[in-house]
Amino acid sequence: MMMSQKSYAEGAKLYLIPTPIGNMEDITFRALRILKEVEVLFCEDTRVTSLLLKHFELSKKLIHCDDHNEDKVKEEALAFLKQGKDIGLVTDRGTPIISDPGYKVVSYVIQMGYPVISLPGATAFVPSLTVSALSPAPFLFYGFLNAKSAKRERELETLERLPYTLIFYEAPHRIEDTLTSLKKVFGNRQIALCREISKMYEEIYRGTIEEVLMEIKDGIKGELVIVVDGNKELEDYAELSLVDHVKLYIDDGLLPNEAIKKVAKERKISKAIVYNEYHKGK
Repeated sequence: MMMSQKSYAEGAKLYLIPTPIGNMEDITFRALRILKEVEVLFCEDTRVTSLLLKHFELSKKLIHCDDHNEDKVKEEALAFLKQGKDIGLVTDRGTPIISDPGYKVVSYVIQMGYPVISLPGATAFVPSLTVSALSPAPFLFYGFLNAKSAKRERELETLERLPYTLIFYEAPHRIEDTLTSLKKVFGNRQIALCREISKMYEEIYRGTIEEVLMEIKDGIKGELVIVVDGNKELEDYAELSLVDHVKLYIDDGLLPNEAIKKVAKERKISKAIVYNEYHKGK
């Protein structure tokens, strides 16, 4: 069903308000004004949001909203809007809904005909991309991969052929396993691992996956963003014959049958076609 929105027409609105991801100076003047004006704030963790409001000498009614209670909370949000009251949604850090709760509330409010206004502001993946030294466009922001190894690698297999720069979030206790999975599925690509963006201990590790793994072998702390180079090999595939394509992977260390299987997958053709062409052309 077609729906249009006039964001600043008269009536109650839901505001998505970005909050600092580390440095409190990153909040915008507009975000501070909206925090003051809304009737109530729906927030991922009331304790975290209370500290934010205290820092800026603000006081506001807070309602807890996370992945487990959004079905209930969306009705509370609607009730405030029906009373003609503006409401706000914040997460612990960054822009709401970006790998954080809030999607169900926003979707429901829109379905019920109320405007949703998303303010520009802090988010970790944009500065990570721009300092990565990898191609900034096109890029694909993926968010968190599955915590389980087998499922994570199946996810990565769906992304392996994309020529776009890829961006992931990850937790410190899983970072080595995730980088190992990336290397297994993608090969030893160039990456940037960005730690604690905007905070005092911000660090950027740039290099191959193997090089970054060596740098963090003693452990790493903080919030992490992984920026991964796209699949550049695909740019040259159209110029290669099937035989040369298979030989390319054999030269990289794959067994002939493994190379044939990989070429068939990348070209989206039958393995038998590649097998016959390779053995005919040897």
